[in-house]
Amino acid sequence: MTSELSTIEIHPNADHRYSVIWLHGLGADGHDFEDIAQTLHLNAAPHCRFIFPNAPIQAVTINGGVEMRAWYDILVMALEREVDINGIYQSAKLIEQLIEREKNNGIAAENILLAGFSQGGVVALHVGLRYPEKLAGIIALSSYLPTIGQLNTEASAANKNTPIFIGHGILDSVVAVESGKAVFDSLHAQGYPVQWHDYLMEHSVCIEEVEHIATFINGIF
Repeated sequence: MTSELSTIEIHPNADHRYSVIWLHGLGADGHDFEDIAQTLHLNAAPHCRFIFPNAPIQAVTINGGVEMRAWYDILVMALEREVDINGIYQSAKLIEQLIEREKNNGIAAENILLAGFSQGGVVALHVGLRYPEKLAGIIALSSYLPTIGQLNTEASAANKNTPIFIGHGILDSVVAVESGKAVFDSLHAQGYPVQWHDYLMEHSVCIEEVEHIATFINGIF
């Protein structure tokens, strides 16, 4: 596994106060969500740095072992998919390095928001729920969480009250909506301030969801 991630970045026009780290899905790259920075029309946009890391390139079992950008390997495609749990922890360390870099640039952890789509959402949730300092928020789109059971011993008290946005398409044939809803139900039962949003779409992002994400972030920054 690589020791440092390459990134695509959109820098603030005014003084840098907030950072958004946005993780792409399987087989995509950092450019996949590059346009979201403008599409969201955030109130704090002039003060936001958007960071879109490129996942490491690795062989993906469900795709016949073809090498592509992936945050971890997926071994079996099913409702409760079998994944390389160790790979999630390895990618989490790489994202934590990006958080540390932002902190070294003078941005407090509580002004750093994690977001991700599909596999990227898995890692965003995994990191955000465990990070030792309070973060601004967590966004997981069309996602799930194979490491939710480990939260019993690994959850960070610092992020127990961090706002969480979970969005999913009800027609998703890649990650079943039930998988995303199960994460919401579990986090909600544990007392996290988590929002659930579902949309008439497949494994993608729609305009309505983008508007809801913008409202969510504007409520934080």
